[in-house]
Amino acid sequence: MSHDVMTPGRGTLGPSEGRGRRRVRTRGQRVRRVLLLTLLVLLLAAGGTGWWAYSHLNGNIDSVDLDQALGDDRPAKVPDSGQNILVLGSDSRAGANGELDHGNVSGSRSDTNMLVHIPEGRKKATAISIPRDTLVTRPECKDKDGKTIPGANRVMINGIIGSGGGPACVVKTIEKMSGIRVDHLVKVEFAGFKGLVDALGGVDVTLDKPIKGGLNLDAGTHRLNGEDSLKFVRTRHGYGDGSDLGRIDLQQKFMIAMLAEIKKQDMLSSPAKLYKLADAGTKALTTDAELGSLKGLSDFGQSMNGVDPATMETIMLPVAYDKIDKNRVVAVEPQSGQLWEALRNDQPIPASAKKSPATGG
Repeated sequence: MSHDVMTPGRGTLGPSEGRGRRRVRTRGQRVRRVLLLTLLVLLLAAGGTGWWAYSHLNGNIDSVDLDQALGDDRPAKVPDSGQNILVLGSDSRAGANGELDHGNVSGSRSDTNMLVHIPEGRKKATAISIPRDTLVTRPECKDKDGKTIPGANRVMINGIIGSGGGPACVVKTIEKMSGIRVDHLVKVEFAGFKGLVDALGGVDVTLDKPIKGGLNLDAGTHRLNGEDSLKFVRTRHGYGDGSDLGRIDLQQKFMIAMLAEIKKQDMLSSPAKLYKLADAGTKALTTDAELGSLKGLSDFGQSMNGVDPATMETIMLPVAYDKIDKNRVVAVEPQSGQLWEALRNDQPIPASAKKSPATGG
């Protein structure tokens, strides 16, 4: 696997990416949404395993004080407008994580960027998926030391998290582009899959075509350990046409398989197994300050009990291919404006706001 695979979002493209426009798909994003939210709920149940366990898991969770990081320059909270949660799936390749996949690469990318809107009453949810190749305007942000990071135009949204401002800068960018206040942040490290899979004892995946390269698997069913699972979800070259669409397909297969394994093992009936899963999961978790504890997560998870993930509507931000760089996309109007306005006012999203030129929809 070449280094361009390990640095999604940079200007260098892989050999297959420059062969024409890439079709934007949302299947993999839908599965990532289900996994991240289901995982979040599963992690909460470990809070009753004793004070030591509680303290240990609590200490695993990193948190970001959004109010302190963003100040008052934010959209106002609209009364009775529900909750908005930004879910980020971050793929850091630094340190030990990078060593698993052909060397170290500094920084991270948020290859999953979803704004999940839960209306007042907590009965249904809508997830707005922002393609990772979307060009956006990054506002001025602050790093962890309070130093100002200048704003920038035409930056890929998946690279903002590694710009120095961290996840708070992603929050600010999405608030600026949508006019919607983000109430909560949930970021999960992609590399966290390794610990989760090992906690499960492996995950069975079925391939309809072989993978050749850094990970060699024939077509058929394979039980993957944590390290191979991480390579599996990162694979692009050596599978299918070598494009990012192939990686999306592999991620979809893996996440469906992982959810099936969790259900098969019935983690909620085994405190020991659940604790092991929660320990691995919380180590990969970063939240806003309000959710930055097991109690905060548990209280929030209980408030979402009425939301059925199966009924969650997933909508991709309406985008079109950029006129300058055909491998990038940009939000289109009036569709994107209509979508954000509907969410701001807790209203149903009109069909016209779901049409995306990049997908032909």
